[in-house]
Amino acid sequence: MSFLLQVADTAITHGAQTAQQAVSKISLWGLLGKGGVIMYPLYLLLFIAIFIFFERLIAIRKASRIDPNFMNMIRDNIHSNNLAAAKSLAKNTTTPVARIIDKGLKRIGKPIDVIEKSMESVGRQELYKLERNLNILSLVAGIAPMFGFLGTIVGMIQLFFEINSTGQFELSTIAGGIYVKMITSGTGLVIGLVAYIMHNYLSTQVDKTANKMEVASTEFIDILQEPTK
Repeated sequence: MSFLLQVADTAITHGAQTAQQAVSKISLWGLLGKGGVIMYPLYLLLFIAIFIFFERLIAIRKASRIDPNFMNMIRDNIHSNNLAAAKSLAKNTTTPVARIIDKGLKRIGKPIDVIEKSMESVGRQELYKLERNLNILSLVAGIAPMFGFLGTIVGMIQLFFEINSTGQFELSTIAGGIYVKMITSGTGLVIGLVAYIMHNYLSTQVDKTANKMEVASTEFIDILQEPTK
C-alpha cells in the first residue's frame, strides 16, 4: 500500500513539474502572437517610432558637428577685411551654425540689430528643421497605450460574450482569456514609454544644438563690434 502511495505521489510531483516547465516555456513572441489583430497597429507605431528616432538622431548629430576653428577663421577673415573668404567658408560648411553666420556676413554694413534679426530668423528656420517629425514621436507616445487599452476592452467584450453564449464559467477559461486580452495593453504601454523616452532624448539633443547656434551668433556679433572698441 505504501508503495502505491509513493508511486502516486511521484506521479503527481512529476506532473506538477511538467506543468511548471510548460508554463516557463511560454515565450515572449508566443504571448505577442496571442494579442490579436490590434497588435498590427501597435507594431506599425513601433516601427514608425524607431524610424523617426534614428532618422532625426542622424540629422541632429550631423547638424551639431561644428569645427572648433570655424569661428576663429571667420574672425581672422573679418579682421583682415577678407569678407569673400569668410562668406566662402560659411557657404561651403553645411551646418546650421554656418548658415546663420553666412546670413550675418551678407548683412555686414547694416545696423547690428538688423543683422541680429536676420540671423535669428535663420536660426528659427534651422531649429524648425531639427524639430521636424518630433511631434510624431509625441503622438505615438500618446496613442500607443490607447490602442493597447482598446484591444483589451474589445477582447474582454468578446470573452464575456462567449461566456454568456456558451454558459461556460470556468476559472481557467476566464483567467486564460483575460491574460491574453491584456497583452495589447502591456504592449501599448511599452511602446508608448519607448516613444516618450525617444522624444525627450531627441528634444534634449535639439536644445544642445540650439545652444551652439546661439553661442555662435553671439560670438559673431562680438566679432563685428571688436574693431570699434
